[in-house]
Amino acid sequence: MTASAELRSGKGAGDENFPVASFIIRPRYRALILAFYEFVRVADDIADHATLTEQEKLARLDRLEASLLGQNDDEPQGAHLRDVLAARGLPAVHAQHLLCAFRQDVTKLRYDDWDELIGYCQYSAMPVGRFVLDVHGESQATWAASDALCAALQIINHLQDCGKDYRALNRVYVPLDAMAAGGTDVNALGQAQASPALRQCLRGLTTRTATLLAQSRPLAGMVGDARLAMEIATIQALAERLIGLLLTRDPLSERVHLSKTAMLTTALRASASTLTRRLFSRGAPSFSPVSR
Repeated sequence: MTASAELRSGKGAGDENFPVASFIIRPRYRALILAFYEFVRVADDIADHATLTEQEKLARLDRLEASLLGQNDDEPQGAHLRDVLAARGLPAVHAQHLLCAFRQDVTKLRYDDWDELIGYCQYSAMPVGRFVLDVHGESQATWAASDALCAALQIINHLQDCGKDYRALNRVYVPLDAMAAGGTDVNALGQAQASPALRQCLRGLTTRTATLLAQSRPLAGMVGDARLAMEIATIQALAERLIGLLLTRDPLSERVHLSKTAMLTTALRASASTLTRRLFSRGAPSFSPVSR
């Protein structure tokens, strides 16, 4: 069996909707976060692969986990992440939780309601934020706000790609009860343009996702690391802008992603605002590019 990385989609950290270990993050943490990302990216691409069978996908995800846990060295990304985690004394549990989500992607194609979707986010999204917080040595008191942010990011992605996920993977993250309540069903996701009923359904879910962002808004002020606070503020601001697009645009027929320019300007404003607040509220933060 070839290494799973050979089956990657070609998508990298720079192609994501939100920053992945951007230059804002301290260099001493960036390599570890990127090792985590590379492991997760390989697993995600396996779960979404167009030609692998369900059995082949699950076997490869199991082999990735075995490499992560030191049971083999067959998957380079698993072995590398294992080594860098061990060097920092960090557990593999967050990566393992994400593997649970990818296995679920392989075997589960529909979600009955909002609670079931949030249950999926507990494995598909929340571990990412918890991992980054752990890498920075932040308190677990930050986890609840981080969980809300990560769940919001995941659902935003689901809403942006609802048509593509249905057409390419027959996978529907839009809760079935929300569609039924609006008088529509999954077949509407395969159309070139969203019907009024589907638009109303998606707007309702977008509004509900905005409540998660309201819960996550304090997170940047809760963390001790100034650079991480700026990264979180950037992600929060980008998510809020995407919520605005989803409320006004049709994800089946219109672009609901930010341009590179819009992402950059949003990031600069959010970072500058966060840094200014910290300067006035806590004194000048440590902002040296070298490890502290």
